[in-house]
Amino acid sequence: MPLRFANLALLILYPVAWFAPLLRAGLLPLFGLSEISVVTGLQSLWDSDIVLALLVTFLAIFAPYLKTIGLALIHFGLMRRKVLPAFDVLGKLAMADIFLIALYVVVVKGIGLATVETAWGLYLFSGCVLASIAISHLTARR
Repeated sequence: MPLRFANLALLILYPVAWFAPLLRAGLLPLFGLSEISVVTGLQSLWDSDIVLALLVTFLAIFAPYLKTIGLALIHFGLMRRKVLPAFDVLGKLAMADIFLIALYVVVVKGIGLATVETAWGLYLFSGCVLASIAISHLTARR
């Protein structure tokens, strides 16, 4: 029963994480830092690189949310447990987005011309993905 509610909480927490600031970035430390969220990052990507925008949209939004909805269907007996391995794959794909963000931070900090700071939304999004993986694992063990 607690798994149901934890999973349903993710249906609310994921959209919050998509709009929460993941990073604060700026050119040189002299200028103000602008906050970047999943949504604002996707908006910028759609203007510059459609293929990467499609990939990140799938990894950051569709994969984790589809997994959460699928797990809810399993928890409420509306879907068979046989599909759990497919949901595990979706959870791991959502982790790929976190690695993309971490790679961005490392590359930008390595250049030295820009300032990048992680923000609370990155931790919220990462926590949601990790919680989803844990819920999936615990659901499979039951």
